[in-house]
Order: sequence, then structure tokens, then C-alpha cells
Amino acid sequence: MNSLVETRQEYQEKEAGFLVSYAQTSRDSRGRLHKEKLHPVRTIFQRDRDRIIHCRAFRRLEYKTQVFINHEGDHYRTRLTHTIEVAQIARNIARALGLNEDLTEAIALAHDVGHAPFGHCGEHALNHLMKDFGGFEHNRQSLRVVEMLEKKYPHFSGLNLSWEVREGIIKHQTSYDRPASSELDPHNHPTLEAQAVEVSDMIAFNTHDLDDGILSGLLEKESLYNLSLWNESYRGVKSDYSGADQEVIIYSVIRSMIDRLVTDVLKMTSGQLERYNIKSVEDVRKAPSRIISFSKEIKFLIEELQTFLLKNLYLNSSVELVSAKAQIIICDLFKYYIENPKRLNETTWRKTKGIPVQQVVCDYIAGMTDRFAMKEHQRIFGKSPFDLDGLFL
Repeated sequence: MNSLVETRQEYQEKEAGFLVSYAQTSRDSRGRLHKEKLHPVRTIFQRDRDRIIHCRAFRRLEYKTQVFINHEGDHYRTRLTHTIEVAQIARNIARALGLNEDLTEAIALAHDVGHAPFGHCGEHALNHLMKDFGGFEHNRQSLRVVEMLEKKYPHFSGLNLSWEVREGIIKHQTSYDRPASSELDPHNHPTLEAQAVEVSDMIAFNTHDLDDGILSGLLEKESLYNLSLWNESYRGVKSDYSGADQEVIIYSVIRSMIDRLVTDVLKMTSGQLERYNIKSVEDVRKAPSRIISFSKEIKFLIEELQTFLLKNLYLNSSVELVSAKAQIIICDLFKYYIENPKRLNETTWRKTKGIPVQQVVCDYIAGMTDRFAMKEHQRIFGKSPFDLDGLFL
């Protein structure tokens, strides 16, 4: 190895020195499911991050719904841009707390790779269709993707990610994510790196769904003043940027809200670390509750924001109409493939050997992008539910 190149061992020694004692170091990882030769330069978590970025499931996130279907506008978040935003916030939190940024980023980038097309309405449809076969939950599906469904290596299925990244995927909890985990040490809390991703996901989807809702015109600006988080940030921004364009004001308010939420997380976490006398990763796992969290005050304000978004955005008649049509597509495709499994492509059809056809069909549909699902439905049935009233809101 060239003396100018830092080896993996050298980096791991440095890593152990600059990370806090309760951070998960790469040299102390529980390793991979399938034995592999260690890389001379990259740590196990750096390789995990790279494997996720280069897998097909990650690329497909570009055309999967966050709130608005991909074709509804170029400026709305997709599942991919949401994932990148979660990773950015999570890395900042990890850096501020002295945690392992590589592990944090890897978990963040992988946390939604199992998401169905059409966002949560697609997930709900698949969960209903699979109710007699274990249901469907996108965190469990994300784990299934990285452990089984990605095919990139000759000697094993999946991406063969580290134990800690897989744990972070299956134990990912937010107000909308409650996966039932019976694997990967289910009775203990995950690493602080995984917990940083959880709060970052909450911060990202709440503030950015609000931003997209304003952009869409479905959220009236006058109604926002009843939101404490928005109102407090708005007053400060108006004072600092009087006379600025409305677009700049809105961007600045969203940025201010994110900053307030992250600052609260850091302050609350510092107190929790001291309160529970956290000194090691094992202390984190055995703590009475998750360490990285929001204060009670901020939890209340987030709940207020989520209630507002549910009533005014997610349950908006225009959004619900699109969601209903999306669920029709999912249900039609599922029924068709169950009745005609040989209509699946050859690679997918071969998977039905030894696996219930319902699971194969579920995996296939869950992996679809919004646009592929719409095209496939139109190819099979000759028309789309969106043809009735148009695609756009």
C-alpha cells in the first residue's frame, strides 16, 4: 500500500480516538452474515454505504412517491430526495454528538429502500393484500431487499450489509413506522447512530411535507399561523428578512424550523446521556428508553404539526383521490399476477420455486416505481384509473 494512502486499520485507530465511547466503531462491528475479506482502505460501514448507493432499489427511489406522485411536478420531494435529506440531517446530528457518521449515513440511505410505489397508500394496499401472509411493512421490506432481493454478488443474495446497519433498518421507529422485529436483538435499543436516523426522518418528513404542501397550493398560508412551530419561526424570519420574496421567506422558515428541531434533539440527548450515565454501546442498548429524542415541548409541537398535515394535506380530497387511484393500480396488479404468475418476467417467475406466489408478487410490486406501476397497469388493462380525471392535482 502506498504510504500516502490511509489504510483501513489506520483509519479505524483514528476513528476509535475521535468518536465518543458510546459510539459504534467500525472495528467493533458484529460483522456480516456471509464472511468476506476486509477491504484494505474502506471500513465495513463505508462499504455498506457504498453498496446501498449502488444498488437498484436505491436508484428506484427517484421515482417513488413521498407525498406527491413523481409526475405531478419537478420540485416536489421524491422518496430519494427525502432519503438524501434524512441522511444530511442525521450526519449533522451524529457529528455534533461524536457518533459514527459512516454508520449513520448507511442506515439513513437504506431506511426506505423497501418502500412501495405511491408512498404510504401503496404500503397500506399491500399490507391489506398480504394480510393472510404476514402483511407488509416497508422497514421489514427494506431488510428483505438488502438481505435477499438485491442480486449483485455470486456467492450470496442481498448486499451482505453489516449487522448494525441491518439492525438500524428493522428497528427504525417514527410516528408512522412501527415494525415488529423478532430478529437482530429485538429486545434491546439500536445504536445511537440508528436513533439519530429516526429523529432525522421525523424532522425531514414533517418539515418538508409542509414545504411541498405549501408549494402545491393545498395548504393556505393563513392556516399556517395556527401552527406554533411555523408561527414562531415565521416571526423571526420576517424580522430578519423584511421585504424578501415570499419564496425566500418560506424557505427560510422551513430552515429555521429544522434548526430548532435539531437543536432541541442535541440538547435533550445531552441530558439523557448524563441522566442514564451512558458510557458504552451496551449502555445505549440497555437504557430505560431511547436516548436520542425530542423534549416534551417539541414533541407536542410536532404532534400539532402532524395533526395539521393529516387534516389539511394527507386527507385533502385531491390527495385522497390520487391515493385511491394508486391503490386501485396496486390491487389490480396484485390480483392479475396472482392469477397469471407466468406473466411475471422470467427472473421474477423463477423465484416462485419454494416461495409462496403471494410473496413473490408482493416483492415485485413493492419494487416498482410509480411510473412503472402505472405503465404496467395500462399495458395489462388498457387504461389507467388516472385516465378518468387526469393524473395531476
